[in-house]
Amino acid sequence: MATQNVADVRPILIVPYMWIGDFVRGHTVVRVLRQRWPNRPIDMLVTPLCAPLVDYMPGVRSGVVWDLPRSRLAVTKQWGLAKLLRTGNYGTAFVLPRTWKSAVAPTLAGIPERVGFVGEVRFGLINRWRWGEKALPRFIDKNAALALPDREPLPAEWPTPQLRVSAAEVNRWRQANRLGTGTTVALAPGSVGASKRWSYYPQAARLLVDHGFAVWVVGGPAEKALADEIAAVGGPGVRDLTGTDLRNGILAMAAANLAISNDSGLMHIAAALGTPTMGIFGPTSPYHWAPLNGLAATVQTKTMPPCQPCHRPVCSMNEHRCMRDIAASDVAGIAERVLAATGAGLAR
Repeated sequence: MATQNVADVRPILIVPYMWIGDFVRGHTVVRVLRQRWPNRPIDMLVTPLCAPLVDYMPGVRSGVVWDLPRSRLAVTKQWGLAKLLRTGNYGTAFVLPRTWKSAVAPTLAGIPERVGFVGEVRFGLINRWRWGEKALPRFIDKNAALALPDREPLPAEWPTPQLRVSAAEVNRWRQANRLGTGTTVALAPGSVGASKRWSYYPQAARLLVDHGFAVWVVGGPAEKALADEIAAVGGPGVRDLTGTDLRNGILAMAAANLAISNDSGLMHIAAALGTPTMGIFGPTSPYHWAPLNGLAATVQTKTMPPCQPCHRPVCSMNEHRCMRDIAASDVAGIAERVLAATGAGLAR
């Protein structure tokens, strides 16, 4: 895509999806906009949960931190956000979600150009329409297409999301957590939606530890019980690194030699950092949601149940075969091959 309007310096606001993985994948929009308008500062609306990600996103000037509820309009908070946005003097807002409420604050703030797909009767709230969302095959296409000029064809490949962490910050984090320097596998056993959670992380941890790898369990407070279970089976070679600060998870994924994850936000964080990433997929489609990283691999059951993919948060077949039929030995074996291919495998 050719660079346009190099003299345009009006700030841009991106209103992204606020789930962690979707927020990370929204960085492709930033990269497309930086190519299109290299001199326009780019800010992102962000929740307190996702705020640490902005510090590691190249091309983002700052995050506008504001916590809007997911399930209701919250008029008072919308007005408060609009007042804050007025101070930014934004020339354009790119509204990625199709929801009505995602476009309210940019409209109240008087941002003159508000770009988004048709959806939820947003006439007046969105004034630069993009059409044809249903014809776009993947989530990343739907997002990034908003940032293209009108009627420009989709590229064969989009720039992938990127997160960058300095080696110095990783080293300080390692020292603060008293972590060694051996080959490390980070496990991310959590996800939004129980059906996306693979069942055999404890057994896989045991196999990895037995083969000489250090294992870290990464996640939020909701994964604490899982971390305890994994540590109980995996033994002293397992470290529980779950906690309340997403920054801790970002740095763990940056420091690890390999990440093994369900289809979750931490999977997309690891991939965007350039960490070799294995995504375990059951009810969701790797075509749509695979980690966007040349060092990534996806793992699925070999039996391929007829209901897969169903994209349901809870298995309606009461079997969960799409995840139960993925053996711990298969995952551990793939992990060893990935580590060997990247030069991080242990000498035998």
